[in-house]
Amino acid sequence: MPDVSDSTRVAPKVIFIVAIVMALLHQDSWFWDNRALVLGFLPIGLFYHACFSVAAGVLWACTVKFAWPDKIEAWADEFDDAPQSTPTPASADSAGDGEGGAA
Repeated sequence: MPDVSDSTRVAPKVIFIVAIVMALLHQDSWFWDNRALVLGFLPIGLFYHACFSVAAGVLWACTVKFAWPDKIEAWADEFDDAPQSTPTPASADSAGDGEGGAA
């Protein structure tokens, strides 16, 4: 049975390779001169880019699901849980500009 940590190390690499392939496929020079219509009204180049956009969204969803850096997020959450003291801003009347307050 494969170790879970092995699959978490493979996912970012696979997603990176798919992203590189998609970047190469985005340059669709093969449809520039094609006048074919999809569904009778949609130019094939536009249809290709619509499908490409859906595929990019699926790739990003897979990135979030399988390759998100949970360790970094947990590290950042440690700082969010720590009590923080924030200075309170001075009121406009006590700023000493002479314009606010009672006359």
